[in-house]
Amino acid sequence: MRAPRGMMIAALALALTLLAAACGNDETGTPADTGTTLPPADTGTPTETGTMTETASPTDTGTETATPTDTPTDTGTPTETGTGDTASAAVSLADVCASEYADVEVPEGFSVGLVTDIGRVNDGTFNQYAFEGMQAAEECFGIETNFIETSSEADYARNLETILSPGPDVVVTVGFLLATDTLAAAEANPETFFIGVDQFQPEYPDNYVGILFREDQGGFLAGAMAGLLTESGVVGVVGGREDVPPVVRFVNGFEQGAKSIDESINVLSVFLPSFTDPAAGASAAQQFLGEGADVIFGAGGLTGSGAVRAATDAGVFGIGVDQDEYFTTYEGGEAPGAEFLATSAIKRVDLGVFSQIAAAVQGDFSGGIFELNAENNGITYAPFHDADVPEEAATQIEEIRAGLADGSIDTGVDPVTGLPAEG
Repeated sequence: MRAPRGMMIAALALALTLLAAACGNDETGTPADTGTTLPPADTGTPTETGTMTETASPTDTGTETATPTDTPTDTGTPTETGTGDTASAAVSLADVCASEYADVEVPEGFSVGLVTDIGRVNDGTFNQYAFEGMQAAEECFGIETNFIETSSEADYARNLETILSPGPDVVVTVGFLLATDTLAAAEANPETFFIGVDQFQPEYPDNYVGILFREDQGGFLAGAMAGLLTESGVVGVVGGREDVPPVVRFVNGFEQGAKSIDESINVLSVFLPSFTDPAAGASAAQQFLGEGADVIFGAGGLTGSGAVRAATDAGVFGIGVDQDEYFTTYEGGEAPGAEFLATSAIKRVDLGVFSQIAAAVQGDFSGGIFELNAENNGITYAPFHDADVPEEAATQIEEIRAGLADGSIDTGVDPVTGLPAEG
């Protein structure tokens, strides 16, 4: 068993090695590998599933059970991007594979299954980013993969049971809300490796790693950008569920970042009870706009994306989250309002998932916490694309990112609780 914050030193070193090999000595943030816009999740239908190479038998639960199948609607073509206007060359996981894993011997029949949080593998959220990490591993190592898309929280345990039925070597589960069921599955299946995105446990079995992120750093970057761009002195953040620690870290990091630019900035914030309700996000953003906000950060999946769209539709800046929303929410610049998307606070979920699958393939998997942050390029910001971001603001935000990476700037947020740090 592992201690609560015991860093996976070997795994973290792997991530640093991957990025260093791909980026050389460039000290700018690592770009996100993102996809094009895809249809939002349809949470009113039964759990939808897909298999890439192997089909699992349904579990007999007396109700309709998800069966992994093989085709998401369309996951888009990953778009390689740099950070801001001072970006290093684009880095893709395919490049990392070619440079680091060309000669890896893969165990015969090695397979990975993935269970999403509520949503789809092409929904433009961390579900899609985790899926893209698994896809990259499939392409790199020639492994078998499948997935199940979750429609409601009631499906978590059943979907895990279904994904486990063909006996995969690795199971990836996406989101804090799957943590309890993932821990139970890991304890019941000690021969299977489990990768939990955004999942913290007081103790981890040796076959279970929680991929955690310094969302407070991502929120701080978004808040600092908002502080640099605001003319009204009022900015807003629309978060998802308040009982989800990554969301709390994003929201409080945003406030600290904005006030690091100007203590007098008024930060409006709200938590909403769903990650899949763009209309609710838009409504919250419109209320903030009515109170004078001229920059809106959305930190709540599709709900947050609705808030960002409401801001840009009104002709003010929006800031996305997780992936580069220019390629998801704004369809690579084709959707209205793309010119007002200032940036996105990026979590390299794809890197985390890919690196831990790679560790399992190589026999180096170790349970515990694997943290991605600004220092190892797991937290960064997206390019400004079509947005008219002043050169001075672009320079300052890169300096802030570098300060977070080298430790000279602290977010003022407790990275465990997500609350403002005492003292």
